[in-house]
Amino acid sequence: QVQLVESGGGSVEAGGSLRLSCVASGDTWSTNCMGWFRQAPGKSREEVATLYIDDGGTYYVDSVKGRFTISQGNVGKTIFLQMNSLKPEDTAKYYCAADRFSSRLRCLDGAFGPEYWGLGTQVTVSA
Repeated sequence: QVQLVESGGGSVEAGGSLRLSCVASGDTWSTNCMGWFRQAPGKSREEVATLYIDDGGTYYVDSVKGRFTISQGNVGKTIFLQMNSLKPEDTAKYYCAADRFSSRLRCLDGAFGPEYWGLGTQVTVSA
């Protein structure tokens, strides 16, 4: 089992920045794909960004390219999501997700189906 804990959400004005963190614990030795999803009220969950830990490959949904950056921490299985130039449409609950023994293609093809989920952290962007 893998446990994921997110932090760093909050409220910010449009144009501002936030940095989300996700720490994985438990049976993480085989966890090689981690990422972020978001879900706004009344909408389906959306894949935002993923990171293939084995080689640092990344995927971003088009709406966040150039504004968001996913990265890995130096210790353990920790990832970050640096969110700049935030827009009101970025308002959502953001979830960390992780998968074990993932292929690179599966991790980065925009159709990531993770095995594990965090409980989420709220991001609210006001106009």
